[in-house]
Amino acid sequence: MNVLVVGGGGREHAMIAAIARSRKDPSIYAVMSKKNPGIAELCEDFLLEKETNVEKVVEFALSKNIELVVVGPEAPLAVGLADALEDADISVASPKKKVAQLEFDKAWARNFMRNNNIAGCPVFDVFTDKDAMDAFIDELGNVAVKPAGLTGGKGVKVMGDQLPDVEAAKEYAASLLDQGSVVVEENLVGEEFTLQAFVDGKNLAFMPTVQDHKRAFENDLGPNTGGMGSYNAPGEILPFLTAEDVEGSKQIMIDTVKALYKETGQKYKGTLYGQFMITKDGPRVIEFNARFGDPEAMNVLPLLETDYVDVLAAMASGTLDKLAVKFSKKATVCKYAVPAGYPDHPTKDKEVVVGDIGSAILFYSSVYEKDGKVYTTGSRAVAVVGVADSIEEAEKIAQLALENLSGDLHYRTDIGKGYLIQRRIDHMNKIRGQ
Repeated sequence: MNVLVVGGGGREHAMIAAIARSRKDPSIYAVMSKKNPGIAELCEDFLLEKETNVEKVVEFALSKNIELVVVGPEAPLAVGLADALEDADISVASPKKKVAQLEFDKAWARNFMRNNNIAGCPVFDVFTDKDAMDAFIDELGNVAVKPAGLTGGKGVKVMGDQLPDVEAAKEYAASLLDQGSVVVEENLVGEEFTLQAFVDGKNLAFMPTVQDHKRAFENDLGPNTGGMGSYNAPGEILPFLTAEDVEGSKQIMIDTVKALYKETGQKYKGTLYGQFMITKDGPRVIEFNARFGDPEAMNVLPLLETDYVDVLAAMASGTLDKLAVKFSKKATVCKYAVPAGYPDHPTKDKEVVVGDIGSAILFYSSVYEKDGKVYTTGSRAVAVVGVADSIEEAEKIAQLALENLSGDLHYRTDIGKGYLIQRRIDHMNKIRGQ
């Protein structure tokens, strides 16, 4: 089978590595804006092109007799790439534009949740007028402010973190009005986690829960990033969650898929990412994404025991219920090496040298290759993943690998460490009044 992956980051490297393990021995092709050396090595051929250039992507897919496509990042979904590929009679395991709105239009997503009585929706409103927005911020008192459009995981600011007080929240919210509507919602208190699922329009196959670490520096300090690393526990439940938390979150995603079809007349096919906050009142939805998380894809895909090509084909054809999707019950810890100064003042064009990384898995992210050498671009560079029977062991494997990368790089050593996880457990026990 000829399979095309659109995207050239760490998430897509993980997806292509999973496809390359397939027993079906597929021929793999890629479209990426710059050459990712890890992806290039696993591909039959690739096109260096903007992933949002729909015409060129479709043209490339047709020229290579592609039978199945999966789209990694969100931007191509927002411009209707999945729709164009299906119009060209190519199977796609990613959602069409109308249902991908769940990610790229936060105002639409919140109103959709409210209109369909989907559980886990925080108190919110959508604004285009400053006076009404200020009054709502005063009323709620503790808020999160979100631009309605795509921001690469960096546009959301919350009080007590990036916004010191109500006045700062009003000022930031007002600064976003030029870009369109602004979502203001209650600032949820609890612990964040990610639940992802393969979806075929009706059936959902869930993956293990993962916790991402957005903050740039140790101890969850510093500015938000696209994600500095993540971990999962053996089995599907993180140490600070209960089985009930996870079941409640699964139900929210099942209801969302059903309501999307009712609301749009279109079936959601592809990976669905639920970013949840577990609160004293159970799971609340921070946001949905219409694709894998990055770094979370790098935790779950190496654990996928079912052939990923079979999973992709089942999502595209609506036959996921005929496939037993299984993950090995192991822990993973993923850690990103990023350019020094990331995210605000990253260094660029610095060589990255990979030494002996032991048993860790390496995924290249935003790098480029020149004369056989790998260089940074200013965004997240390289991720390493440790896989083991315990989080503790997986963390050691990942950390050892990080220490054998050289270049002008920064990383967090604390992701997956026992004391940081214990802090999460204590935090949730306090919230639950235990």
